[in-house]
Amino acid sequence: MYRKNVWSQLSQDEIQQAMAMGDAYRAYLDESKTERECVEASVRLARNEGFISLEEARAQGKLQPGARVYADWMGKSLIAFILGAQPMEKGMNILGAHIDSPRLDIKQNPLYEEESLGYLDTHYYGGIKKYQWVAVPLAMHGVVARKDGSIVKLSIGEKEEDPVFCISDLLVHLSGEQMKKTAAEVIEGETLNVIIGSIPLKGEEKEPVKKALLQLLKDSYQIEEEDFLSAEIEIVPAGKSRDMGLDRSLIAGYGHDDRVCAYPSLKALTDYSGTPERTLCCILTDKEEIGSVGATGMASHFFENVCAELLDAAGQYSELTLRRMLIRSCMLSSDVSAGYDPNFSSVFEKKNAALMGYGVCFNKFTGRGGKGGSNDANAEYIALVRRLMDDAQVCFQTAELGKVDVGGGGTIAYMCSKYGMSVIDAGIPVLSMHAPWEVISRADLYAAYKGYCAFLNCPAMDL
Repeated sequence: MYRKNVWSQLSQDEIQQAMAMGDAYRAYLDESKTERECVEASVRLARNEGFISLEEARAQGKLQPGARVYADWMGKSLIAFILGAQPMEKGMNILGAHIDSPRLDIKQNPLYEEESLGYLDTHYYGGIKKYQWVAVPLAMHGVVARKDGSIVKLSIGEKEEDPVFCISDLLVHLSGEQMKKTAAEVIEGETLNVIIGSIPLKGEEKEPVKKALLQLLKDSYQIEEEDFLSAEIEIVPAGKSRDMGLDRSLIAGYGHDDRVCAYPSLKALTDYSGTPERTLCCILTDKEEIGSVGATGMASHFFENVCAELLDAAGQYSELTLRRMLIRSCMLSSDVSAGYDPNFSSVFEKKNAALMGYGVCFNKFTGRGGKGGSNDANAEYIALVRRLMDDAQVCFQTAELGKVDVGGGGTIAYMCSKYGMSVIDAGIPVLSMHAPWEVISRADLYAAYKGYCAFLNCPAMDL
């Protein structure tokens, strides 16, 4: 039961590989501040490795074993496949992760002026500590869909010459009453208003700052005020991820949850060469942070619909074949785990906590309290996964999300297990999860990649 520190198990060559993977991941993370941007970055990565869209593949004829295809779902979710030599009714080896992260969303009627300051109203997305989002530089990313059908993409606050935005906090000198509030109340959701300007439009008496900002939006981006009605604009921390620590062993950045699992999952698939025995699949899905709802969340039917299209393109479709394909699949649901934090040790049960730098982390179950809302993996499946990791010399650990009556959380695992497939959570420990800046270990990223490769390389999943 002795856990091994990944760094101590790596050769000098592997250490260099781990550092290089961390650098590549940082580049991916920095261009993936939103789920839309993450899909775009993932499609580029996949196409560079020979993947084509399912529509393109259909136009070329019947899909054959070894075909590398992907389906972009509304620009917010992505599924990629490598077709196996076996009939697809034998099942797939699936890696799944989510690509949305906690953030602030701009409301549909957001722009207003108050005492010569221009603001945008926000509605926070996912579980956040609201006080962490004030008095820090913020960037604006997203899309604006205009009535004529054109799309305007926004990314403001990332370049050195760009302006940034901010939500003000109350000065400490006047914070006596504020400091008496609980952490959940010290900043309220309706006060998360982003300052975006202050110069008034000359000659205007009523709302001159708002009018000046609207003029700027029209001149620079061809955006009218009404266009906010059909916009998806996200406020995220500004700036690139950074190496952390004197030894650069850690990475601090926004959106590790869960892009730190999405990247090695997709990379393990795109790095696969040849034709596998079983069909391989990578799912990158949206909306996990708010319950996997909506058309692009895992609770929708987009996954099984795409699988049906894949079977049809390969000349293998029937309703029974689809059901057999899903029920005989095995999956690693790749989501982050809470890294053990010595500063807050009281909320962890250390024997069953994920340690930073000790490898990919398997969670037999998630949920809350008495495992409510959980996928609970079967012992036989865990034994198979253990063997795969040991055979590939992958450092791994197991964990729960905090003490039984303290922690809790969910992933996409239980939504995939509804098909009858075997699923277990397999992710990377994170410090400061859901904060504007989170922290991961390069060693854990590398171990996860090796583990995901070992899983995809398994030719049979006999349980």
